[in-house]
Amino acid sequence: MIVADIMTTNPVTIDMDTELLLVKEIFDHVFFHHLLVENESDKTFAGVISDRDLFSALSPYIHTGSETLRDKETLKRRAHQIMSRQVDTVTPATDCNIAVQIMLDSDISCLPVVGDDKVILGIVTWKDFLRYYLKLQSL
Repeated sequence: MIVADIMTTNPVTIDMDTELLLVKEIFDHVFFHHLLVENESDKTFAGVISDRDLFSALSPYIHTGSETLRDKETLKRRAHQIMSRQVDTVTPATDCNIAVQIMLDSDISCLPVVGDDKVILGIVTWKDFLRYYLKLQSL
């Protein structure tokens, strides 16, 4: 089995200059935990932002009675300021056993799927592997 068999295609992406306010709005309205960041000029993969990265970057007082102007300013930061840049990636042809081993060795929960030109093609997460495992068990 290869990554192409289980990956999520057409993932939600943002560019490096996206404000954290928009990143927060996206995470507030979806059921996934990773956004892929791309270079705006050529749409190549640049990094990943997890919901945990966002929560670490924002003030805990956002949208509370204790919120200050300084807290609000954290929402104006840009994606490139908090994204992980040194990220393992895979191709659609990568064997799933190799992808799982990369995730386990690196203690990560997703792998961006890119083409030879580094353009984002999809994402594969631990949930994708679990869904496939359950599918196999029901056969």
